[in-house]
Amino acid sequence: MPPRRANLPLLAHLFTSLATAATRAAATSYSVLDYGAVADGRTDCADAFFSAWGAACADEDEGPAAVVVPAGEYLVSRAKFSGPCRSGAVAVDIAGTLLAPVPYAGVQLWIVFQNVNGVSVNGGTLDGRGQAYWACRRAGGGSSCPAATRSLTIYRSRNVLVRGLTSLNSAGIHVTVQASTGVAIVDTVVSAPGDSPNTDGIHIKQSSDVTVRNARIGTGDDCVSMVEGSSDVWIQGVTCGPGHGISIGSLGDTPEQVAVRNITVKAVTLSGTTNGLRIKSWAKPNSGLVDGVSFSDVVMRNVRNPIIVDQNYCPGNVTCPTEGSGIKITNVSYTDVEGTSATPVAVRFDCSPSRPCTGITMRNVRLSDGMQQRPAESLCRNAHGIAYGQVAPPSCLDDDQETPCYK
Repeated sequence: MPPRRANLPLLAHLFTSLATAATRAAATSYSVLDYGAVADGRTDCADAFFSAWGAACADEDEGPAAVVVPAGEYLVSRAKFSGPCRSGAVAVDIAGTLLAPVPYAGVQLWIVFQNVNGVSVNGGTLDGRGQAYWACRRAGGGSSCPAATRSLTIYRSRNVLVRGLTSLNSAGIHVTVQASTGVAIVDTVVSAPGDSPNTDGIHIKQSSDVTVRNARIGTGDDCVSMVEGSSDVWIQGVTCGPGHGISIGSLGDTPEQVAVRNITVKAVTLSGTTNGLRIKSWAKPNSGLVDGVSFSDVVMRNVRNPIIVDQNYCPGNVTCPTEGSGIKITNVSYTDVEGTSATPVAVRFDCSPSRPCTGITMRNVRLSDGMQQRPAESLCRNAHGIAYGQVAPPSCLDDDQETPCYK
């Protein structure tokens, strides 16, 4: 059964049009400079940003209001922009750069939009300045290192557009979408070194109707990650690398996780990443579901694990669980995927013996071993489905739904 297609690119287009009109026709603009912000990169401007937001959110004039951040560098210790707003849609127009406090500020969430509806964030740069935190992690600081600061969080919100944003060097996740619906992230740049720990580019959790379009993401973890409760997600036009690829999961580490459904990944390029298209779950009996995932028009360039389903996920390989994953993975398709693998095994379906993968479809998948200039290999464990068209390496999927196989 093919996954249902949500018209999410249209949703992003509508958000873009509405945000552009809102910015141009804003009844009132509230500049952070008028509330005491100083663009010197040293003065904490958190109060000024909060005050400008409060005024825009409470504006009762006809038409949307706008918070304006002029060019310059603004140190912001933290900012929580909460709604609902009387003015309805609020545009946050950023021409400058927001600087996170350093080092070890102890702030887990830096910039937060919470309980808002119809907000657009246009342009600007967020510089998380996570270098000192990464150094602590690399040095084995463990619990002595503070919690990683997430740069931008959209929480319990609706109809939010993030457009033209650049996120640099986040200590932790760059952009988080959680418990929200109708969120579009377009024309975005995310950048952090490939060895920066846990710096996911865009992280989606317990959210629906989310679009990620036209993004350049290079970071030290997943370029885009989708965990429990992600549904009706459309990812298109993403360039990923360095990073860990585009991932669903990890899932199944804790009980009672909401299903991941209706995920579309289209027209993406992955270069030099550790993984390409990945679904991962722990080998624990906690139940869950991944249903209706479509990967299409994908280019791989020297990717270590181009296509991988790993239901024995255990980073570090220390005290790994062995009960078998309780996550059911079904109706996953790979169409028009081509490129090179940095390892001999280009396709790996390592599924659970207790909940085998079913309904996997492969059509026109052409992956070669880029290092050895020889045909790549595929590996299947407890994986069932069908392959047609040109498929290389040859499919190892088992058509028999009753008898799991290992090839």
